[in-house]
Amino acid sequence: MTDLDCKKVSNFFKALCHPTRMAIVIELLDDKRCVNDIGELTKVSQPNISQHLAILKADNIVDWLQEGKTKCYFLKNPRLIKSIMRTLEKSVSKKF
Repeated sequence: MTDLDCKKVSNFFKALCHPTRMAIVIELLDDKRCVNDIGELTKVSQPNISQHLAILKADNIVDWLQEGKTKCYFLKNPRLIKSIMRTLEKSVSKKF
């Protein structure tokens, strides 16, 4: 893996490491969600959700589309995220 690849992978996992961003990603596993919906589901304010979504977007984890006046977000590679989540669930459950 080149240094550039290592940096991309590192940034990808850094983006997922925050509890709020992880909660957002988990909510997006099922389907796309609009910002207000994500806020209600995660119990986080809309401005804070927007900041976290910007980080997830910058690291190519999510993308968005416009629906009326609202932005709705979705996972760019849901199969990859689901695979990572399954691996984490197995790993974490064995340690605790």
